This record gives sequence, C-alpha cells and structure tokens, in this order.
Amino acid sequence: MMRLATVGDNCVDIYPQLGKAFSGGNAVNVAVYSRRYAMQSACVSWVGDDAYGAQLKRDLLQQGVDISHLHTKAGVTAQTQVELRDNDRILGDYTEGVMAGFTVSSEDIAWLNGFEMIHSAVWGHAESALPTLKAAGRIVSFDFADKWENPLWQSLPPHLDYLFASAHVESSWLRDRLQTVVACGTGVAVATLGENGSLAWDGQQFWRMPPEPVNVVDTMGAGDSYIAGFLCAVAAGLPIAHAMKQGTQCAAQTLRYHGAW
Repeated sequence: MMRLATVGDNCVDIYPQLGKAFSGGNAVNVAVYSRRYAMQSACVSWVGDDAYGAQLKRDLLQQGVDISHLHTKAGVTAQTQVELRDNDRILGDYTEGVMAGFTVSSEDIAWLNGFEMIHSAVWGHAESALPTLKAAGRIVSFDFADKWENPLWQSLPPHLDYLFASAHVESSWLRDRLQTVVACGTGVAVATLGENGSLAWDGQQFWRMPPEPVNVVDTMGAGDSYIAGFLCAVAAGLPIAHAMKQGTQCAAQTLRYHGAW
C-alpha cells in the first residue's frame, strides 16, 4: 500500500466541560485515522516545548504515526477551546502558538518525497510546498474545510489530485464550484455535507453518498475521518464510490465518542 504523510496544523482541543484535552488538528487527525486501515502514516508539523506538545508527540507515537519530522519549537503548542452544545462541537478561542511560524523546510520536502501521498489543509501553512511535491509525482490532497472564500481556491487547484471542502447541503452553487476547480486542474473535488452525506465531481459525473445512521456523541474530527477513509481507499486502488463509502464509515465511527480520537 502507499504511504501517507500529512503536513501542517495540529492543536490540542480543550474541553472545559469534560475537564479533558484531546490531541487533534487536521494533519494530526488524518494521519491517525489512516492507521485504522493499516496505512503507514507520518505527520510533519511543529509543536511547542510545553506539556501539550509532549502530549501530542506521545499520543501520535501510541497510534503508530511516524513523528520523526514533528519538530519541537520554543513556545506553546496550538490550542482550541471547545464547547459541547447538543453533541455538536462549538470552537471557541484559538491560540496558534508556534504553528503561526510554521514552514516546510527543504529537508522536510526531501523527506516527504519518500511518500506516495501528501495531505494538508487550509490552516496548515504548507501550501507553498504542495506544487513542488505534486511536480515530483506525489498524490496531493487538500482540505479547504468551510473556508470557501480563501484565496487558495484560486491558486491551489492545479496542484491537487483530491480537494475536500465542507458545506451543509447540495446546491447549484456547490456543484458549480466543484466543477470549476476540477476544470482548473484538480483531479476529484469532494464536499462533505454533514447529515446530508457527501458529493463528489470527477470531471465526468457527480457521485453522491448518504450518511450512515449513528448516535452522535461529538462531531469533532468527523470531516477529517472522512478524508482519511477516502484517501486510504484511493491508496488501495478502489473507485470513487468505494472511497466515499469508506470515508462515510470512518466518519460515523468518530461521531460515536468525545474528541477527535
């Protein structure tokens, strides 16, 4: 099977209502969730030299993720305050910490070229490295989440094999956006729609996948789970419909407990 490296954001999600803190962040989560499918994964990021940075490294090691390029910097690890409201997570104050200065070094890029698949996200500060990795033959994935107005929509699509974003419902506007980015060079564009499932455009047709029925405990990490399940299916050579199904199943598993993982 291919190997997956994620690049960019990490944070510790702090739940005051529960008195707990969970390791997370898009790059971290996708690397961990991919381990559910026996994918060899690694995470390239920065953490602070504080207790939360030590927690993130410890948690990732326990999950079997390669952290040899998860660098420790002087300062605080990124943190997000999370409130639970009707089993949905409401994101509060965010402290970016050392991740505010994150860059992908030339040594990191050389190391990442040893992986077949690379994933990053809109908060990851890794976008400048993705064209180089794509040009070197890597399969590149990127998550825009719900940041539909981010300027990276204009520059990144030609360098992406898989583009992910999140919305609430399927609409003509959403279909047009997915078609537009594929016409600009993205291989496949996928929108996760929460309780409305997911929608994908591959340049030829739209694909739809309903959600799996589940008793929701916490929505934290559901979108990242979908991405991991989807990419692992792609790595296994499965078609889009199977990838969407596996992404949906992976997300349903995450919805059943508190925290990302």
